[in-house]
Amino acid sequence: MCSRFEVNVGPADLARQFDIDELPIGFTTGQVRPTDPALVIAADGPMVLKWGLNVDWDNKPLINARTETLAEKPTFRPLLQNRCIVPASAYFEWRRDSGSRLKNRIAPADESLMAFAGLHDGERFVVITCTPASEIAHIHNRMPVVLPNSRRTMWCDANRSYADVAPVLKPSASGTLAWIEDVPPPPDQPDLFSGLG
Repeated sequence: MCSRFEVNVGPADLARQFDIDELPIGFTTGQVRPTDPALVIAADGPMVLKWGLNVDWDNKPLINARTETLAEKPTFRPLLQNRCIVPASAYFEWRRDSGSRLKNRIAPADESLMAFAGLHDGERFVVITCTPASEIAHIHNRMPVVLPNSRRTMWCDANRSYADVAPVLKPSASGTLAWIEDVPPPPDQPDLFSGLG
């Protein structure tokens, strides 16, 4: 599940791409981690909220919410009308390979900004996840819901019911995402004992 994302554009670009007249201050840029303050946009406009809901049953903040169970879980049901989008330039996921964890940066193939679907409680927010797009399914079995431009206003519209907007919670269209995997560097020195025996 998504546990880190990135905002690597300046305020002017954010404001222009998300049609914001005045950006709030104090949100994290660069890599955003759980509990960091981040820019989110809701029906009332842009806000700075911390990433991760506080819950009674876990010491760690709840940072992701599964699309399939949003309407069933008591944690999320009260928030279904508190919908928001979370601007991001990329997110990071770790692929497991023979015991190693390899970091992948996943971003729009056209390098545009994306908007995750989220829910908020007025102080904190959670990113909604779904099954992965086909091209990144080998990396992880979940991905953030990335809303296309045409669906962002609809998702945030407080006058629409959750049932009305729920169909937008689906994987990104094939071919819209690209990824780069960090390849571990080779050892600094050769094995001193190779060839001996």
